[in-house]
Amino acid sequence: MGERLAGKIAVITGAASGIGLASTERFLAEGAMVVAGDVQDGKGSALEARFPGRLVYQSCDVTDEAAILALLERARGEFGGLDILFNNAGAVGATSPLEELDIPAFDATIGLLLRSVICGMRHAVPLMLARGGGAIINTASVAAFSAGWAPFSYSVAKSAVLHATKLAAAELGRHAIRVNAVCPGLIATSIFGAAMGAPREQADQMAALVAMRASGAQPLKGNAPEDVANAVLYLASDEARFVTGAHILVDGGLLSGPRHSWDPTDPGLIGRLFDLTAEQIAQMGRRL
Repeated sequence: MGERLAGKIAVITGAASGIGLASTERFLAEGAMVVAGDVQDGKGSALEARFPGRLVYQSCDVTDEAAILALLERARGEFGGLDILFNNAGAVGATSPLEELDIPAFDATIGLLLRSVICGMRHAVPLMLARGGGAIINTASVAAFSAGWAPFSYSVAKSAVLHATKLAAAELGRHAIRVNAVCPGLIATSIFGAAMGAPREQADQMAALVAMRASGAQPLKGNAPEDVANAVLYLASDEARFVTGAHILVDGGLLSGPRHSWDPTDPGLIGRLFDLTAEQIAQMGRRL
């Protein structure tokens, strides 16, 4: 067992699978005690059985403010307080483009992905003040930065999460509460299968397919939830004691540039416009 989070008390939402599960396991391995929130009660109960005395599970629908408050209070009741909050729970939500957008579905997506984060931060503050400070980490996304990575509603929500992170960091710094975000790219989780309407079990199985096919979509190979969990661990730990209002991209270089900037077989925009191969483009470059 490590010591990077020794004695720390953490609450993690969406803790039963994907990035939340990887982060939960990482936190526990580094000495933290964890209150795990999710709506997947079977997986949550199994998780609690794996780590008796160090993790408790509580069913939590993060669209319900009272449920979030109860989850945070569980940390005080079970372990004595709250040092770390990882606002991670989410789903793709409304998938329609703007011109076809169902506004109630948009509202529900904002409630799940943005309002829940705001509620979590809001209700974590008193508990963290009692401990002399703390660390909040919010899950944003590469979709917060540009179009084309996720549906309209999801992208709007994640962009707002990123800005809310900066606003909260500015306000809460005087209380020694740090607020940062992680921005995953094509990470192999069940979120993609769920967005296609697959049942939960099938969506879980599709994560392996995502891992295989998405790995070649960015400069670096790999796209495991554990890669995001490592970034979350850093932001939660005292190693990041002077880091707040920041975000860490965990995307394998996905946003580093267009495909032709890292894939020598891709002809790029000029190649596609003039029907040139990547080799012809390279020859043009050598002549210039």
